[in-house]
Order: sequence, then C-alpha cells, then structure tokens
Amino acid sequence: MRAYERIRGNPLAGRAMSVWLSLRLNEIGPLVALLTVSTLGYGFFALAQEVGEGSTEALDRKILLSLRNPADLSDPIGPRWLEETMRDITGLGSVFTIVFLTGAVAAYLALSGKLRIGAFVVGAVGGGVVVSTILKLFYHRPRPDLVPHGMEVFTASFPSGHAMMSAIAYLTLATLLARIDRHRGVKALVLLLGVTMTVLVGISRIYLGVHWPSDVLAGWCVGAAWAALCWFVALQLQRRGEVEAPDPPPPA
Repeated sequence: MRAYERIRGNPLAGRAMSVWLSLRLNEIGPLVALLTVSTLGYGFFALAQEVGEGSTEALDRKILLSLRNPADLSDPIGPRWLEETMRDITGLGSVFTIVFLTGAVAAYLALSGKLRIGAFVVGAVGGGVVVSTILKLFYHRPRPDLVPHGMEVFTASFPSGHAMMSAIAYLTLATLLARIDRHRGVKALVLLLGVTMTVLVGISRIYLGVHWPSDVLAGWCVGAAWAALCWFVALQLQRRGEVEAPDPPPPA
C-alpha cells in the first residue's frame, strides 16, 4: 500500500502506471503479446546485423548443401514426391494464397456478424504485406547461388517473404480466430494449424534452395512479431468495444 501511495505521489511514476493499466499490461494476455513483439523484433535486427557481417554464411551454406545430393546439387535429397510436395507446400505462402485465404476468412467473419474483426483481419494481413515489401527493398540480399533453385523467384532474399507472410497470415488469423471462438479445443486446433503451416512453408523454401536458412528465420521473427502485435491491438480494441468481443465460454 505504501509503495502504491509513493507511486501516486510521483507524477511521472503515476503517469507510467496509468499507461500500464490503460494498456492492460497487468493482465497476462497483453503483457505476453508485447513481450513477444519486443523479443522477436530484437531477434530480427540482431540476425540482420549478423547477416550483414557475413557471420551466418558458413552455417547457411552447410544447411543448404546438406539438403542436396553431393553428386548433383540440382537434386534435393529424398524421393521425387518429396520435392513435389515441397513445391505444393511453398505455394501456401504465396501472395495469391495469402490474399485468397484472408479474403475468405474476412467474408466468413462478416457473414457471421463479426464485420469489424473481419476488417481488422484484412488490415492486419495487408499491413504485413507492406512491412514485408519494405524490408526486402531495404536489405536487398541476393538469392542463394550455391544450389540450383527448385522454382522461379523474382524478389530479394532477406527476409523470406513466404516465411514472413505465412507467419503474418496464419499466426494472425489463428490468434484472432482463437480469440473469438468459445471452445478450447477449437482454439488449440486453430493455433496448432497456424504454427504448423508457418513452419512447413519456411522449411520448404530452404529445401527448394530459394532462400538461405537465415532468411527464413528472419521471416519467422518478423511475421510472428507482427502477429503478436496484431493480437495486442485486437485485445485493446475488443476491450473498448471497437471490434467484437470473444463469445462467452460455454456453460459447464
């Protein structure tokens, strides 16, 4: 109690406490979201610095070469069907797939009476596309030339756009859908699917030789940080009633 009174008596500390409470950082959800954003954001910039200094080059090369037939670098390890499967998986992180999925989810939410959260989903994923584009233009890292590419590529390498956009889209959609659904089993399933899709898309980019592993890791960091930021913003908007609140829990 005395500590609280001392804070109230200090204008700066009192203002900080007011902001802390207004952002609901005394609750586990918003606090975890902000900690995730700051941790992964720091991880991305630390990794970008290492990449710029060439510190990741040896490990990047080792991982890429380990996924290729030593006698023929154009041949990824594993059976032929695995390579085709990886091409199918990597398509799940393409711009068309992300846009189509986001539009479908937004339409579903709108028809379910959750128009504002549907609009938030479109804004969250659309904002992520802008961030991805800016980062690629800023770093402009060349694509790997160590092994032949398993598919055509047209943009810079760092960070991986597929890894980043799959993390932004699938994790953002998963956290928001889990937030508005009342059933715990559905929440767990949606979150598991979001994480699984994000990981698989990133792995496929490395397997096909179109990205260095550090590109994919950086994409995951930014994408997951953006998803956590969107989760934090959604919590604030739901509290204020600007987007639909989650459904009440089912009766026991």
